[in-house]
Amino acid sequence: MRRVYAILVALCLAAAGGLATAGPAQAAAQTITNGTQFTDTSGNVVHAHGGGVIKVGSYYYWFGEHRNADNTFQYVDAYRSTDLKNWEFRNHVLSQSSSSELASANIERPKVMYNASTGKFVMWMHKENGTDYSEARAAVAVSNTVDGTYSYQGSFRPLGQYMSRDITVFVDTDGTGYMASAARENYDLQIYRLTADYTGIEGLVADPWHGGHREAPALFKRGNVYFMLTSAATGWNANQQQYATATNIAGPWTAMTNVGDSTAYGSQTAYVLPVQGTSGTSYLYMGDRWGNSFGGTVNDSRYVWLPLTFPTTTTMSMSWYPEITVDTAAGTIAGTSATYETLTAHHSGKCADVPSQSLLAGVALSQYTCNGGNNQKFWFKSVGSGSYQLMGRGSSLCVQENATNVTQENCNGSATTQQWSVTTSGSYVLLKSRASGECLDVSGASTANSAAMITYTCNGGTNQQWTRGT
Repeated sequence: MRRVYAILVALCLAAAGGLATAGPAQAAAQTITNGTQFTDTSGNVVHAHGGGVIKVGSYYYWFGEHRNADNTFQYVDAYRSTDLKNWEFRNHVLSQSSSSELASANIERPKVMYNASTGKFVMWMHKENGTDYSEARAAVAVSNTVDGTYSYQGSFRPLGQYMSRDITVFVDTDGTGYMASAARENYDLQIYRLTADYTGIEGLVADPWHGGHREAPALFKRGNVYFMLTSAATGWNANQQQYATATNIAGPWTAMTNVGDSTAYGSQTAYVLPVQGTSGTSYLYMGDRWGNSFGGTVNDSRYVWLPLTFPTTTTMSMSWYPEITVDTAAGTIAGTSATYETLTAHHSGKCADVPSQSLLAGVALSQYTCNGGNNQKFWFKSVGSGSYQLMGRGSSLCVQENATNVTQENCNGSATTQQWSVTTSGSYVLLKSRASGECLDVSGASTANSAAMITYTCNGGTNQQWTRGT
């Protein structure tokens, strides 16, 4: 019966694309840079924060938050792609004008699922009143097409009693739909079984981490094992992600286990996407690096996408890569390993530094006491012809020469102001800008903390001599 259901779902999804048309037969492998804002095929910033993905036919559809400048709800946006890099904007599928209830609201973490029985696409989301987080409600919207306009059905507390905040959905291999959300001021994380049409809640399935204070759930299945990936509840600030497993969605579930580093590489779980192809199925961690955590807004947020690996059937690991290569046709995801290095000035013994560990573009670099921080580590990424981009470990931005200073900016592979040659000068190296031919320099040969980094005519001075260290 499960095999029959799977075949029916595949046939229905192929026919239910709505605005979608048949995509190319095979997408080429694509390299995606981590810790950056993505842009769509029209060059606009992709706003799919806190989002989720559903595959329909040849296309992956990515839904997420697009907010107003004050962080309140503006739209749920939908994008589509065959290769997970080139995203085409499709529609504001839900907006403030969709319902009077949404006119001054917060809508977070929208996730879409397809119901093979009704032929409907069903969106679940976390709904608040736009002023505070006192409502803690789940909300539902439906559409006949994946990227059409969704009809808002209203909001409620699950089973009329439980708070519902960060939210995710999951369709099991037998077609049963589930929703998981943070409850009781985020101290509980509960799993609910949905009604047959996926628009309501039939019952509470599990409350396995009572008092665990977890949020940002992502529920997926690999083989016969269910995985729940979550973050701690620390607002916009990144923290240690943890996961648990079970062989029955109702439990027993294991205790939570750490995965990744102590901040999930500066991100928070949004979704885990299975990418299935001719070589098997890989699992993509999709995380948000929230703009609010580094002085911006939700719309300034960046994306961290990493391959999940599975040492055993019930264990999971995640490592940092500045870039990943995704081949959706093969179903493979590979990370680009990088060696990060410090740059220590000969004259001062101090390191090239991004002040205050800022993640913002336009911030001017200076020298500072070496401390091992990610804001003092750079990847020398070859761009050919003996030139390198210097990509920051903390910000994923590139070191750029300007007329009066040196800043970190969004990486641009064709900008010669971001390309540097490396030449040896005794026991040290000189870093020469391809654009001007000038050398990376500590202004005035100052030995003080926060002295500006600039470019200046190469002169052999010790303030232009650098030691590369790992």
